Amino acid sequence: MPSPSPSSSFRPAPAWLADAVLYQIYPQSFADANGDGVGDFAGITAHLDHLAWLGVTTVWLNPCFASPFNDAGYDISDYLSVAPRYGTADDLAELVDEAGRLGIRVLLDLVAGHTSDQHPWFRHAVDDPADHRYIWTEETDGLPDRFVRSPGSRPGGYLPNFFDSQPALNFGYAREDPAEPWRQPVSADGPRANRATLREIMDHWLRLGLAGFRVDMAHSLVKDDPGLRATSTLWAELRAWLDRTHPDAALLAEWGDPAVSVPAGFHSDFFLQFGGPSDGLPLRSLWHNGHGTVAEHWTPDPCYFDAEGGGTAGTFVTAWQSVSAVIGDRGFCTLPTANHDFSRLACGPRTAEQLPPAFAFQLTWPTLPAIYYGDEIGMRFLPDLPDHEGSAIGPRYNRAGSRTPMQWDDSPGAGFSTAPADRLYLPLDPDPGRPTVAAQRADESSLLRLVRRLIALRRATPELGGRAGVEVLHSGYPLVYVRGDRYLVVVNPRREPASFTLPRPEPAPTARPVETSGVTVSGREITAPGFSFGIFAL
Repeated sequence: MPSPSPSSSFRPAPAWLADAVLYQIYPQSFADANGDGVGDFAGITAHLDHLAWLGVTTVWLNPCFASPFNDAGYDISDYLSVAPRYGTADDLAELVDEAGRLGIRVLLDLVAGHTSDQHPWFRHAVDDPADHRYIWTEETDGLPDRFVRSPGSRPGGYLPNFFDSQPALNFGYAREDPAEPWRQPVSADGPRANRATLREIMDHWLRLGLAGFRVDMAHSLVKDDPGLRATSTLWAELRAWLDRTHPDAALLAEWGDPAVSVPAGFHSDFFLQFGGPSDGLPLRSLWHNGHGTVAEHWTPDPCYFDAEGGGTAGTFVTAWQSVSAVIGDRGFCTLPTANHDFSRLACGPRTAEQLPPAFAFQLTWPTLPAIYYGDEIGMRFLPDLPDHEGSAIGPRYNRAGSRTPMQWDDSPGAGFSTAPADRLYLPLDPDPGRPTVAAQRADESSLLRLVRRLIALRRATPELGGRAGVEVLHSGYPLVYVRGDRYLVVVNPRREPASFTLPRPEPAPTARPVETSGVTVSGREITAPGFSFGIFAL
């Protein structure tokens, strides 16, 4: 079904978002200040100078609320308290204050669609048939599909969102059915109360200085919602409230379909490994090489950033063009290097020499760039780790490989922690040659130094940012495009060389190298050796 009509009543996105360089921190794996083996707020604060030096403007923290951690914090037991393993509310406040001093905004991860089964709301609901905060059936003769038996005195069962320990909050159903009385309309008391509570939670944290939220599984709130119309209406109402009360705050969606989520009220949405008309194919067509996190239903198509050169950038480019035609200047698309649920760039056979072209593309394409912690030094996805805090969600889909500790230096704990190896949140990369921040900061030819230069170039050059135009001249090998009529970008991520002849406007453009690795332009002829890139001023 068609997406909802875009709203023209929203305020423009906050001005700071247009130039944002996002950085995702998995807090338990970034830096451990107290030596218990788990990352914490104080550890993040101690390393904010790294992010400022790199050029990051906005940090997104994975959930850091109170939780039993059956799903690594995506099972919240108190939305207004931080998890003790990360520190105190004062520690978080210090992090936000210090980040602000360095010009960095901080976003929290809001799990809007479900709680932990340890949340006081749920503990009350299991014994109170009049409580409609969650989705319940009172049937006792046989539970409907996916419902879980009530653990309390209340008869029947509840609907979980993912794991059984994550009961779905009741935001209503778009379609009612008298034979299924648990399908309450979105106008019922329970859904209305949950929408009000969502505003209260957001207001609480925004008043404490947070800059906004990334919303987990934002598309999943209203159930049985064809075309996601009712869910879009919910977020449009919330965006209208946000515009009135916190106009400088940003709302980012984990939805995977910016053509729907941005008109619904989000300032930006991610290209993800799922979501949208082709179930995440645009992102996977760039990065996913069949290793790391693999869902069984994904087709094993070659990706563009692969040494064998069997892919095409056209899949992503076409999807981006389609999305951009819908959202216009209402918001942004965000392109991540990876995330906590998806393989890192350095995964399987992809080697360190293949990473510079990927960053050259990501940091010059007209999307908001999101760097997953450690990708800036080429940390690799670690295969064959045990399931940890719900990380394994399929036979070949264990997310733990993307969640290992940050590699700061070559000390025994990699600068992440002083705890013994057996107490670390997850194992370190055992490779003695593993990349580290310290080594790469000292090496001008390193990936880290390149990423820093590319970020600085992007931030200093409006034509390379999220709002300037792009003209794609070639979507094969090499990928060739012009940004803002002034900058030529060439990317060849395959092992074999590639070439391209520029179109024939007279006279031939003069291309001045700005940041290059191997690519040359002579007249109209572009030559791109294997694993090369070039950014040229025209």
